[in-house]
Amino acid sequence: MRLTRFTDLALRVLMRLAVEEADLPTTREVAATMEVPYTHTAKVVARLQHLGLVEARRGRGGGLALTSTGRAASVGGVVRELEGAGDVVECEGNTPCPLRGACVLRGALRRAQEAFFASLDPLTVNDLVAAPTGPLLLGLSAGPPTRAERP
Repeated sequence: MRLTRFTDLALRVLMRLAVEEADLPTTREVAATMEVPYTHTAKVVARLQHLGLVEARRGRGGGLALTSTGRAASVGGVVRELEGAGDVVECEGNTPCPLRGACVLRGALRRAQEAFFASLDPLTVNDLVAAPTGPLLLGLSAGPPTRAERP
């Protein structure tokens, strides 16, 4: 199964925020760190905020923070929520599949999709940022040294 870009970015945003201890990054900073468009990142952050996984604070000292719910969230649950419960294949669309009344494949694909989600269920967002991933994310968020920091 292949995740949508939206879900992929949402997981990376959650991971990025899970390693942040002091400074709250802005959506723009997260987008730059992940090397993705700001507008796409803003949509992802809005959805994560709606799900109660991310808190966005405005103004001076504002930024993005992972909520306690977000930190403990099951990766399988997050992926289910973002990907939706739809079928892996389109059987009913504009041109319905002629096999849909007697197809064994559709049921097998549904079971495979659920097995995929179930394999992610035991993982939490915190689990995703254990070493070696967490330290790497911290290095990415630091960005290149500024002129003042260069030797």
